[in-house]
Amino acid sequence: MRAFIFPGQGSQAVGMGKALAEASAAARAVFQEVDDALGQNLFRLMTEGPDDQLTLTENAQPAIMANAIATLRVLEQGGGLKLADKADFVAGHSLGEYSALCAAGTLELATTARLLKLRGQAMQAAVPVGVGGMAAILGADIATAQAIADAAAEGEVCCVANDNDPSQVVISGHKGAVERAVPLAKEHGAKRAILLPVSAPFHCPLMQPAADAMAAALAEAALRAPLVPLFANVTAAPVADADRIRALLVEQVTGLVRWRESVIAMEAAGVTHFVEFGGKVLSPMVKRSSTGEVETSSVLTMDDLEALAKQL
Repeated sequence: MRAFIFPGQGSQAVGMGKALAEASAAARAVFQEVDDALGQNLFRLMTEGPDDQLTLTENAQPAIMANAIATLRVLEQGGGLKLADKADFVAGHSLGEYSALCAAGTLELATTARLLKLRGQAMQAAVPVGVGGMAAILGADIATAQAIADAAAEGEVCCVANDNDPSQVVISGHKGAVERAVPLAKEHGAKRAILLPVSAPFHCPLMQPAADAMAAALAEAALRAPLVPLFANVTAAPVADADRIRALLVEQVTGLVRWRESVIAMEAAGVTHFVEFGGKVLSPMVKRSSTGEVETSSVLTMDDLEALAKQL
């Protein structure tokens, strides 16, 4: 069995999508549709920069999605393949969940782009710059990371945001609390902690205003049942009901991204091959989280796509 997976924020880079668009009309069509939906030349920003503008959350989120979907569309149209025939499940890390739902037909591409633009804007607006922060706790499991967050909180928000794999957990919350957590990490047995260069504290209760904004937007958005079930971030379980997916996307804004558990659950469901579209961040996490032997593929280039098409 196979899962198609989609990366989250941090996978953006100036130049992304350029070679794909030069080689494929299917990719160009995706980038044009996203530009039209947003009323901005996002593709030019993706290919030419500047980096500081591409890194802005409101630009990075739709850009990463567009690149992932373009990669998938090239495979589908160029290789004559259908997702429903080649994948048993989809999943995505944070914003990648929207990419996964677009890939599986739950959301139209233009709708996905507009939702992610809003999501990025709402997340940035939820907490003033400099008030929140995030840190990666390395060499620690989720229990250890939670203990560090609890010790650092001192009445402020500090909690686990991303359970990425057995050796990497991200915490999020008030800047002071997150900064206090860094020196506490080694005391609790972690290898080290690193402050992350992010503009907002994602996936923690401080994001509630953004969750409210997404609830309003998703209430108006058209969602269909996915072609294959989605393993949701906040439950680490499969879901195929459109209304349930809508609710989970709202919960996801403030909730824990249970990526490690999702990988284990997909493996338990029979997945032996994980294919990452538009990134190469999730595949190592999958390998570290897996309880057995699984195969991973990171698909970024036309060469990657040609190699994958021969496998499928």
